[in-house]
Amino acid sequence: MKGLCDSRLTKNIVIIGMPGSGKSTIGKELSKRLNIEFCDIDEYITKKDGKSIPEIFQKGEEHFRSIESIAVKEVSSKVPQVIATGGGVIKREENIKALRQNGIIVFLNRPVDNIAQDVDIKNRPLLKDGPEKLYELFKDRYELYNKHCDYKIENVDMEECIKKIFDFLKISNPFLKADITETSSVE
Repeated sequence: MKGLCDSRLTKNIVIIGMPGSGKSTIGKELSKRLNIEFCDIDEYITKKDGKSIPEIFQKGEEHFRSIESIAVKEVSSKVPQVIATGGGVIKREENIKALRQNGIIVFLNRPVDNIAQDVDIKNRPLLKDGPEKLYELFKDRYELYNKHCDYKIENVDMEECIKKIFDFLKISNPFLKADITETSSVE
């Protein structure tokens, strides 16, 4: 597939979705092809806090969400970059407001059954109670993902997802058409 490089994006591309939906994997590849920085908010939090996500969660989900909100504000102020959020970032309106200020929000929707088959729960505190928790989270969050996104993509294939994001950027942002050129993908 051809990639898009030499972009002059003036917005961040923010990827939201369930844990295990592919936000980080697709975000990293997208950032390479656009030749812009990639930021995984969970990784940003662990580097800044010096603790793993499970260690931070030991003080409770609200404690983690407060740290996450600070990280979202810090990360979203830098443009342009691809940002992979944590699955629960949509639980606080202040996060969405900060992400939307400089970003285009893409909901990466992967079938929950697919996530349940291959998600590694040891580093995901909210899933420690087993795969049934995943279905509960999906039920609780799905409408929020839909409500807060500018564009929704079904993740069944990484190349197709990236192509759809590129196409969306061109269609929804006509000023990008002249600034994003088709080239071979970056290896």
